[in-house]
Amino acid sequence: MSNLQNLVKSLGPARLAALGLVGAILLGFFAVIALNYSGEPKALLFSDVNVADASKMVEALDQMKVDYTLKGDGTKIYVPESQVLRLRMQLAEKGLPAGGTVGYEIFDNADALGTTSFIQNINHLRALEGELARTIASIDGISSARVHLVLPERELFSRDKRDPTASIVLKLATRALSSQQVKSIQYLVSSAVEGLTPGHVSIVDERGALLATGMGDDGQAMITATAEERRIAYERRLRGHVENIVGRVVGAGGARVEVAAQMDMTRVVKTSDLYDPEGQVIRSTQTVEDSSSSQNGKQNDGVTVGNNLPNANQAGAGNGTTSRDAANRTEETVNYEISRTQRTETKEPGRVERVSVAVLVDGIYTTAADGSKTYQPRSQEELTKIAALVKSAIGFDEKRGDKVEVVNLQFAAPETSGTASTTEAAPESGMLGLGKGDFMRIGEMAMIALLALVAMFFVLRPLIARLGFVKAAPSSADAQLALADGTEAPVAAIAGPDDEDASAALESSEHLTEDMMIDIAQVAGKVKQSSVRKIGELVNSHPDESLSILRTWLHEPA
Repeated sequence: MSNLQNLVKSLGPARLAALGLVGAILLGFFAVIALNYSGEPKALLFSDVNVADASKMVEALDQMKVDYTLKGDGTKIYVPESQVLRLRMQLAEKGLPAGGTVGYEIFDNADALGTTSFIQNINHLRALEGELARTIASIDGISSARVHLVLPERELFSRDKRDPTASIVLKLATRALSSQQVKSIQYLVSSAVEGLTPGHVSIVDERGALLATGMGDDGQAMITATAEERRIAYERRLRGHVENIVGRVVGAGGARVEVAAQMDMTRVVKTSDLYDPEGQVIRSTQTVEDSSSSQNGKQNDGVTVGNNLPNANQAGAGNGTTSRDAANRTEETVNYEISRTQRTETKEPGRVERVSVAVLVDGIYTTAADGSKTYQPRSQEELTKIAALVKSAIGFDEKRGDKVEVVNLQFAAPETSGTASTTEAAPESGMLGLGKGDFMRIGEMAMIALLALVAMFFVLRPLIARLGFVKAAPSSADAQLALADGTEAPVAAIAGPDDEDASAALESSEHLTEDMMIDIAQVAGKVKQSSVRKIGELVNSHPDESLSILRTWLHEPA
């Protein structure tokens, strides 16, 4: 205990303060490391959230008393890993994140009293746009969306009616959307808005690339897929079919297939009317029949008694000369309808004009007993069968000018360098029951431990040595003085403690008697004289080495 007290007294207040400051800094450093890495790791709760959603989510987390961390300018929120799923469900119950859009919840707290029809219409339009944006953003590959609808109102006393239109801006997550996905978005929006057709929905991505023009009049999606893209997609589909069926015969990796297709991208509409004279049918029939008769005769018109009697004409009908005329007429009108055929043919772009397929198949390898492999080409009969399968797979049409070539050649041997790593089994991700995050955490802890060791050996240890914990070398000035004049230098200047150490030693020995102190002083004096004498002998014996040591002491920092 006395040695510790002497050491503390020998350091002095300045050195003690510096040593305490260094210790406090190191203690704080290790405390921060322990607090950051000893607790539960944090995982991502939500990312790419806007400022409005982030503020609401932070407020909700504060109410639930959950420890969280904001990163990425507040767009990323991290929470303890064990609470991620539960917090996502709780925030979803509160409608967070809302994505910065307003849906039908705009009517939840709206006061209908005093609200004009204009405001109601605007709120309905905002709600419809927000709901459509949320639905589109839920599609895989789309991070966010904005929808603008134009719903014209029917003007009074006007016969013309303008069609509604829609404009959509998409922010893609990773890759470009396919033509089918763009078309599905058009039909999705048009089905949700009354009177809107898919051809009146324009779509643009965040880079300004036009995905759909929205200028179609026939209701078809005007997708800006080029002819080259459609041709490449068709060739890829045929190549997959051929590789699949040929691979079953020659084995996986035993065939290489290339497909080249020529397509007609012009759109042709043809309308024709055909009349068949042989295909007559009676449409209507009209028949008119007319019958007439007449009688002419010369009678006795003299003045007689018989003529004056009643019914004299009938009684005397037989008297005189008479003639009769009769006529019958029949008229029939038949209307015939000639058969008519009206034909409208529409040839859409993308009609295949010609297909050429090249198939390269490898031969047969036989492994001998010593492990060597022998190559054997395939027979012509087998190649003919493979060609027949390829023709059936692509829908071969000889009139169209299609061509199929199947060639058997030996494949080049794969390079051995760099293949061993691909054939080796991949290590299990869950080795020793640790996941990727655990290994990252272990690496971070190892790095921190290494930094701590570096700080201890290269910062703390030299600082402690400089503060006086390591025994200081003799003063170079005193040693030079002792060697220059040839006299014995003071013991403190050569190898002894400084004045503070001597005073501390004297103070610690006050309880000794005077005789004992005299004896100790005599012994100490003899020891010092012996040490000085030995140093002088060493200097006389080795002057060069002594001079080198003195020069080294002189150049040492104070």
